[in-house]
Amino acid sequence: MGGIHDNSVEGIAADRLKSFVERIERLEEEKKGLQEDVKEVYAEAKGTGFDTKIIRQIIRLRKMDKADRQEQEAILELYKEALGMVE
Repeated sequence: MGGIHDNSVEGIAADRLKSFVERIERLEEEKKGLQEDVKEVYAEAKGTGFDTKIIRQIIRLRKMDKADRQEQEAILELYKEALGMVE
């Protein structure tokens, strides 16, 4: 059995593969650290009296395009009116 597959696990290809894997592993570790940092900020916000569920909603809304956000808010208001939830 010859061909391309024999060479793909030797030499440069193996080194490149190892490099990619190690880079991904480092980034995953960084991501894990950042996720811990985010959790700490939420805990700090909660400790000072802020509602973290609302903060999460705000962050999700801020990520959205303005037009999408406005459309979603308009539909939410429409649904609330239909259910008699608007005062």
